[in-house]
Amino acid sequence: MSVITEITLPQLAESQVSATIDRWLKQPGDWVDEYEPICEINTDKVNAEIPSTVAGKLTKILVGTGEDVPVGTAICIIESEGSEQAAEPSPVNEAVIATTVHTNATATGSDTSMRGRYSPAVQTLASQHGISLEHVQGTGLGGRITRKDVLAYVASGAREVRQPEKPIEQSSQQVRTTGIHLSESPRLPKIELDDPYAGGRGETYIDVTPIRNTIARNMRQSVSEIPHAWTMIEVDVTNLVMIRNKFKDEFKKREGVNLTYLAFLIKAVVNAIRDFPIMNSVWAVDKIIVKRDINISLAVGTEDSVMTPVIKNADHKNVAGIAKEIEELAHKTREGKLTLSDMQGGTFTVNNTGSFGSILSYPIINYPQAAILTFESIVKKPVVIDDMIAVRSMANICLSLDHRILDGVICGRFLQRVKENLEAYNLESSIY
Repeated sequence: MSVITEITLPQLAESQVSATIDRWLKQPGDWVDEYEPICEINTDKVNAEIPSTVAGKLTKILVGTGEDVPVGTAICIIESEGSEQAAEPSPVNEAVIATTVHTNATATGSDTSMRGRYSPAVQTLASQHGISLEHVQGTGLGGRITRKDVLAYVASGAREVRQPEKPIEQSSQQVRTTGIHLSESPRLPKIELDDPYAGGRGETYIDVTPIRNTIARNMRQSVSEIPHAWTMIEVDVTNLVMIRNKFKDEFKKREGVNLTYLAFLIKAVVNAIRDFPIMNSVWAVDKIIVKRDINISLAVGTEDSVMTPVIKNADHKNVAGIAKEIEELAHKTREGKLTLSDMQGGTFTVNNTGSFGSILSYPIINYPQAAILTFESIVKKPVVIDDMIAVRSMANICLSLDHRILDGVICGRFLQRVKENLEAYNLESSIY
């Protein structure tokens, strides 16, 4: 006798309450092996694949593409061989099957309530192929366009010729290759506004994705709960520029990744945190919890959000090791392959705002951490040294701090130590 098994949406993290089905990797009638991925989901933190808990034939899909469902909801039914006793369908199975009929009818009917809602994956795919989504027929729930619809439209050859010009294409490829936005800004999704002279509203609407909603919630919580204070210090990074120029080409050939200024900065910050461990702490109402491990959250920009993957135990890594991990995490972020493990455990955040040309910024603390540090643009300036004027490469380092935990004195000393560590680099320094 066959066994009917419901595959439910698992809870991938303690704070997760729901997820959105991004696309189905298997269709009704397909055979599924145990632990084989059957669909991709979007949570408020990362994208993930959901594996099957049993081997068998996928008989019904219960949740349409683009639909947001709570944790524990049955998303599909798999039929496998088993005992007669196990084959008896439960009332829950029957109820779910009844729901499926309604869902499928909605998805394939005339309902177009979700026609204009595009997932980040669909927007990215459309941008890569230079097509306008308004010409693509959606087969998802409520007429929503899925990745499969975009690929089918591309395969039909009916798409518009809207390929970007070569310089833009090369720039985008460079962003994907280098991973992190150190020299290139992330591509932004194109927003087409109505022509106000054509009788339109002169505005457009963008649906808030789960990740964007999480960013908004965390930023609001950070600003409302944490009394922010801000300070800045100027650093002479002339020697840092020289040592990077000395090693970058050889490092690229040897390791296959870029040697960035950010790797040197993180190493300098980590060494300063060792001297001032209170910077590596969180507020716990009646206690201040000082973290033993130094895990650096790295702000990485994507096309529609900012993610903060974590370099675990950064104090145990040299500059070369940090550079390789920066590249790996940034690449996974761009490709949407971050796992929950990559995102958890951060104790202090570093952001390279200088990649956008910024020379001064006031960052919002990555809740519930105690501080966040930004590295601004390197600018050549005339500087007085021993009563003489010299041209030096200078950069600002900005720090936002939780004033419940940290005060100006300790943060001033911390920034001074970061400054000393950065200015201590010279041509004799080792990156290994």
